[in-house]
Amino acid sequence: MAGRIEDYALIGDMQTAALVCRDGTVDWLCLPRFDSHAIFAGLLGTGEHGFWRLGPAYAPGAEPPTSARRSYRGDSLILESEWDTPRGTVRVIDFMPPRDGAPQLIRIVEGVSGRVPMRSELRMRFSYGRVVPWVRKQDGRTVAVAGPDSVWFDTEAETYGKALTTYADFTVAPGDRIAFTISWEPSHKEPPALPEPEQSLVATEDFWREWVEHCTYHGPYREAVVRSLITLKALTYAPTGGIVAAPTASLPEDIGGVRNWDYRYTWLRDAAITLSSLLRTGYREEARAWREWLLRAVAGDPENLQIMYGIAGERELGEAELDWLPGYEGSSPVRVGNGAAHQLQLDVYGEVTEALHLGHMTGLARNDYASVLQLKLIRYLEDHWNEPDEGIWEVRGPRRHFVHSKVMAWVAVDRTIKLIESGDADGPLERWKELRDDIHRDVCEKGYDKERNTFTQSYGSQELDASLLLIPQMGFLPPDDKRVIGTIEAIQRELSTSDGFILRYPTDGKDEGVDGLPGDEGAFLACSFWMADDLAMIGRVDEARKLFEKLLSLRNDLGLLAEEWDPRLQRQVGNFPQAFSHVPLIDTALRLTASGAYGG
Repeated sequence: MAGRIEDYALIGDMQTAALVCRDGTVDWLCLPRFDSHAIFAGLLGTGEHGFWRLGPAYAPGAEPPTSARRSYRGDSLILESEWDTPRGTVRVIDFMPPRDGAPQLIRIVEGVSGRVPMRSELRMRFSYGRVVPWVRKQDGRTVAVAGPDSVWFDTEAETYGKALTTYADFTVAPGDRIAFTISWEPSHKEPPALPEPEQSLVATEDFWREWVEHCTYHGPYREAVVRSLITLKALTYAPTGGIVAAPTASLPEDIGGVRNWDYRYTWLRDAAITLSSLLRTGYREEARAWREWLLRAVAGDPENLQIMYGIAGERELGEAELDWLPGYEGSSPVRVGNGAAHQLQLDVYGEVTEALHLGHMTGLARNDYASVLQLKLIRYLEDHWNEPDEGIWEVRGPRRHFVHSKVMAWVAVDRTIKLIESGDADGPLERWKELRDDIHRDVCEKGYDKERNTFTQSYGSQELDASLLLIPQMGFLPPDDKRVIGTIEAIQRELSTSDGFILRYPTDGKDEGVDGLPGDEGAFLACSFWMADDLAMIGRVDEARKLFEKLLSLRNDLGLLAEEWDPRLQRQVGNFPQAFSHVPLIDTALRLTASGAYGG
């Protein structure tokens, strides 16, 4: 059985990623890309669906021992886990070197004290646990082959096969270092080069140290900000600049329920706000790479802007259910691909335009096509802003006139007006000023409940929605507007959990709610960070700081956050780690620092 979501660590090479549990088990790894089929899918099933455990040996039938301590080595993505056993202490170093050739997952066992018996159990199952590969020895190396894929296993330890699993039993003493590496290569090609684990470890540590040195944020809670930035970097697909929302698929928002989605794609919304955080903390190269990815992905067809694309800009992300996988803790169906790709979500136009605007304002090198794209997006919005859509939360129920979508349409027009006024683009300025006013007036008339003094989720509805917290942050209304304050207070009353975190919107348990799905979900962490932002903006700075620090306490021991927090089970839920949680963490830290919440 897989561990709790927060029991996992992330390692990666900026093209794919692995999740490593406290007991030393890699339960999730897709090769060669984030969105490739998993060779270890135990996270969504059982050990029969693939895993790699490396840790102290244990008695048959017993549970594998969990590490006593673990941490990342400094500001890096190199994981160090230590076990204290009756016979001594041992350390395992896990990392994936930034790729220069075949993707590799390297694990180095280091003896610390005593003599510790160890075991490696490697069970590769291709195609999300469905295919048992042909495993054989070739030139002293172990290779597993199935269809287009081959995985090469290299170690100095003696290995043997049993029950379709590759084992190594060995003992380490102080100073001993024994390395294990798996490398992926297309099965029709020559074998990958022999790994050089120690040199790769040094190069990987150097890479992360040099990358973190570019961070311009040196305020309070820098450790949390830097760890979030490293996580965002790890979720960036280096060859194209695309940013995945998370490296996992079908980790449930409601344990045991059906809210299980594949997040290994580039959502324009998530990527745009990620770009915003990177720009604010000194990472212009990543921002430039994402902008280039955007222009390639949208090129030639901006009128049919998708809400998400593949990490190289692919448009077809067909959704399928993997019925041979029982799902994380029985949460089924297990889905890969994402059918929401072709939804209409008008807010995306605002998020993309805001990101382009921020790049322009912070001195990102000019790209003329970026301005052309922005103008084309506004011309599309002119004709479509007043249509119903699926909204920011990708509802699978009927389309509605979501207030947040209209607000972000206003943002798109407003930022484009600013671009024209700066002299860097030409467009029908007066006409678009009228459009901006029309959208603003429409939202304030149809999306605002005067009796309750709050904006609502959609025109004519009674429900609230945490995305309304973005109204002052986007500049749609000033923070001291009574309608803004009323909305913040209404969301606190009606969408707050017992421990003070914020739900996205009401759900109806067994019945289908506004999102067209049965079941409930946890508190959406991004929304809780947005609440902290708003509280700071309306002068309730102490309350904002306390909420922020409470949110920081939800991170696991390595500083990682999933998408949501389940207040009933007191645990993280949803895909992990989630960019849409780490980005607002960074933004809230910057906002609170600017507000003087930490006394300078």
